[in-house]
Amino acid sequence: MVTTNDAVRVWIRLTGVVLIPVAVLLLVRFYIVQVDRHEYYRSHAEKIVLDKKELRGKRGEIFDSSGYLLVGNTPCVEITCSPYNLDGDGQRRGLARMLTNYFGGSEEEYYRRLAPTRFRRDREGNIIREADGSIRERPNQYLMIARNCPLDRADAFRKEAGEAGYGPALYYRHTTIRTYPKGRLLANVLGYINIVNDAEIPQSGLEKQLEPKIEAAEGLYTYERTRDGTPLLYGFQELRESHDGKNVYLTISEPIQSILEEELDAAFAEWNPDAIYAAIADPASGNILALAQRPTFDPNDRSTYAAAAIGTRIAEDAFEPGSIAKPFTIGKALDWGFVRPDDVIDCEKGMWIYLRRAMTDSHRYDKLTVSGIIQKSSNIGTAKIALMLGDERVYQALSSFGFGRKTGLPFAREHAGVLHPVKKWDGLTGTRVAIGYSMMASPLQLLRAYCALANGGRMPELRLIDRLEDPVTGEITYEGVRPPVQLFEHPEVCGQLVEMMRTVAETGGTAAKAALKGYSVAGKTGTSRKYIAHHGYSRRQYYASFVGFAPATRPRLVMLVTFDSPKNAMYGGQVAAPVFRRVMERALRYLNVPPDLPEAERHVAGR
Repeated sequence: MVTTNDAVRVWIRLTGVVLIPVAVLLLVRFYIVQVDRHEYYRSHAEKIVLDKKELRGKRGEIFDSSGYLLVGNTPCVEITCSPYNLDGDGQRRGLARMLTNYFGGSEEEYYRRLAPTRFRRDREGNIIREADGSIRERPNQYLMIARNCPLDRADAFRKEAGEAGYGPALYYRHTTIRTYPKGRLLANVLGYINIVNDAEIPQSGLEKQLEPKIEAAEGLYTYERTRDGTPLLYGFQELRESHDGKNVYLTISEPIQSILEEELDAAFAEWNPDAIYAAIADPASGNILALAQRPTFDPNDRSTYAAAAIGTRIAEDAFEPGSIAKPFTIGKALDWGFVRPDDVIDCEKGMWIYLRRAMTDSHRYDKLTVSGIIQKSSNIGTAKIALMLGDERVYQALSSFGFGRKTGLPFAREHAGVLHPVKKWDGLTGTRVAIGYSMMASPLQLLRAYCALANGGRMPELRLIDRLEDPVTGEITYEGVRPPVQLFEHPEVCGQLVEMMRTVAETGGTAAKAALKGYSVAGKTGTSRKYIAHHGYSRRQYYASFVGFAPATRPRLVMLVTFDSPKNAMYGGQVAAPVFRRVMERALRYLNVPPDLPEAERHVAGR
């Protein structure tokens, strides 16, 4: 057959008519796939051939100043199951029986949950229907079996499950659980975490406030796999490493913290108050060595959680401190030269009318020296000294000691206290704030102010965080601290004030029960009526406090104790001073602080 040129041209034209549209369609398709919907198809392909595995770092741990562990991470195993991969009803029944033996619970409930298929459900548990209204079962590929399973139990379960043939349906992931090895010790300060959608969510205390420092940076391992999930040895791999959170070292001394909490437990049982607040600090550095409150809780036991126990109330609560505020106004009056220690003040035999309002003392004192006003805790004597100063100076005195200003410790809702500006005062306010009323202070503010008295008039910045440690590199970062601020124009006056405060813990003082054998003590009692909202000042409920330091000649420890509404008692010298004595006796012995009293005086000190 002879092919003419015309026939070839016709054939070429016919071929072009057919192939050119096909080529155009292919080019359009290639454009759509490679350009227009590139991201869609790429992500779809990645779902098929790429797998991702989250890598979890560990939260930073928390230690006391000497490295004793307070909050840690205990290794454990998370066990999950793919019921769809079980081989028939017999394996379902056998695995359900094994799960009951290892983890408790109902065998029938496990059997039900191990069903090979399931319906999609919303958060309320309702079945989700398809677009056409039908209900479609899906393979049951994921079932949580056990969280935080101890390693030994997980190993035993894995061995037995493998021997029984359940291995292909079970998965194990090594993880950690947050643990608090000291139980209730420092629990309010440390706080706790909850597990929400497999994530650790801090709820309170330092766990929450230090989250940016101690949280772990999550990692991600992306790898190429076969369709059955087997990783390809030479396939695509990408690793973003996880990083552990930083470890935190507190200024807390665990032995002193333990001493404080043991004595608070005994006092709480004896006096049954609504609450007790207590703290111990080194006055030179401002380091807090112990910090506790009652009631409290055990972060390892959720049954102990209660609203009154969980918060850091020693920082969040504030109250009218009463007489423990008197040394600040009197001290500045001495510093500014308005009074001298031996000046005599008429205390009106326990009843004084000023601006038609009565002020009373607990006893009928006639005339007292300034030293005697401190020792006997005279309201009238202190108020009269406040009148000598005038409102502006009284405010300046209290403000200089940090009242009305937060301590800056890492607590979420630290109370700033209340010290109103003078423009809001009436004619009586100056005489009231001088004796610790018409103002409010947190226990930590009072601790800071007494550190200043114990430190020669130099007020330190309170510290709770000492240093941070990178667990990978071992690098240590110390928390910065500002130098203490001198509050007295004549620092020797602070020494005179301390000598006056020593008489408080001696025979005839309001806190004779705070005296220590072998050690001089300086301090102040406080008893203030509790203000009840919508009812005014209570006649039955009081704050009873003692704040002091020892040895008074070279103070090593400052301690505050405050009882909120102790039962069958009201005075700080009665309920708080004995707690101070018992804690200080043990803490000074632990620190090996030598006695400072001459041998001849030691037999009269202590009770």
